[in-house]
Amino acid sequence: MISLRHVDRVYPLKGGPYYALRNINLEVDEGDFLSIMGPSGSGKSTLLHILGLHDAAWEGEYTLCGEPVHLLDKKKRFALQKKTIGFVFQSYHLLDDLTVYENLEIPLSYRDTPKKERESIVCDTLDRFHIVAKKDLYPPQLSGGQQQLVGVARALVASPALILADEPTGNLHSDQGREIMELFKKLNQEDGVTIVQVTHSNENAAYGKRIVRLADGMVGK
Repeated sequence: MISLRHVDRVYPLKGGPYYALRNINLEVDEGDFLSIMGPSGSGKSTLLHILGLHDAAWEGEYTLCGEPVHLLDKKKRFALQKKTIGFVFQSYHLLDDLTVYENLEIPLSYRDTPKKERESIVCDTLDRFHIVAKKDLYPPQLSGGQQQLVGVARALVASPALILADEPTGNLHSDQGREIMELFKKLNQEDGVTIVQVTHSNENAAYGKRIVRLADGMVGK
């Protein structure tokens, strides 16, 4: 599903170039659950932003679901991102002026899903995540755990092939964090969703099938 070949991410600085990532080679198969670990500044989030097609200023080769990302223009990359990837952020990134229902509807509107079908999918997702009673509330009216649950639901509502998660339990207490990680494990094992997560937590990393460690922008041996 994912193939990176000799990927560098370089920031030009006055004192000389800074390599946030250097010569990254990585393979992620369909149905994999990969945990990326490393100290702060090791390049974890930079790598996730490249995988998520949020960052285009890198060098090398990146193939996603058979598409050569390095050869695609901005419009085609955006289309591939919206069709393929769901994101779970530590800081939720919900839109505060939209209800829970409306937040869940957004990824479907990107894919031009007909209104009737959108309604059905959103209602099914609300039910699946046990948040039907929250559908008309706004994010500021929810607890941190509830907001993160909505964030996960939004990431999954359009049935993406790939979930990218950046410290998905970082703002939650331990019980809520375990609930989110158990959900990821279930999605991976039962639904075949491919997951790549960045985490500092050994406990969270252990939910994955394998761990890749970064240090100073390079994959550890």
